[in-house]
This record gives sequence, structure tokens and C-alpha cells, in this order.
Amino acid sequence: MSLKIRMTRGGTKKRPFYGIVVADGRAPRDGRFIEKIGTYNPMLAHDNPERVKFDAERMKHWLSVGAQPSERIAIFLHKAGMGAAPVRRDQTQQHLPKKKAQERAQAATAAAAAPAAAAPAAAPAADAPAAG
Repeated sequence: MSLKIRMTRGGTKKRPFYGIVVADGRAPRDGRFIEKIGTYNPMLAHDNPERVKFDAERMKHWLSVGAQPSERIAIFLHKAGMGAAPVRRDQTQQHLPKKKAQERAQAATAAAAAPAAAAPAAAPAADAPAAG
């Protein structure tokens, strides 16, 4: 049984309110949980102390038992000074050109750089006979 510390959604339409719970990883998001250890109200201002509230002692207990916090809960723990900041994932690479297009672009830049490199070498040779 893998334990997760995550949020369950409550509140009404367009007015979310979340409970911070410890649940089995296989349980549904708003389904059965083991213990409710806090709340999160995203409708409050960021600096409001009531925005995120949780029982730090119970949180430490469940983390010591092996419960894994969700990404958002890990951010809350970091802001409370109880854990390291979660590692940010890399952005997707879907917006970049595909492999063949990248190869074509590299070949085009190499071809453009080759005549430019050859041109300065040919220019001093042409200046030398005129000077002599």
C-alpha cells in the first residue's frame, strides 16, 4: 500500500476548497482517505496565513512512515520549511523541429559558413598583387 499526501477537492463550482489528506495511492481523488491533516483555500490572498493550514506534527509522522507528497504538497512543505523544493521538470520538446529538420538546418548553417570562411581567405590574396 503506497501512501500519498494529496488534496481532495471540495467547495462549489468555481469556488474551490481543498482538504490535505493522507490516502492510499489507489484511492480516487475525492474518495476514501486515511486522515485529514489540513486545508488549502486558493481563493484567499497569497500572504494570508489561512490559505494553507496543516498539522505539522502529523505531516512529519506520515512522511517518516513513507507517505509521498504530491507535487503541490511538496511546494507547501518547502514554503513551510519542512522539505526541499521539488525538482522542476523540463519543458516538453514538442515545439522544437524534428531530427531531420534539425539536421537540414545544421547543414544549411554549415554551408553558409563555408563560403563565408573561404571569402576572407580569397580577399587578402587579391589585395596582395594590387599592393605589389
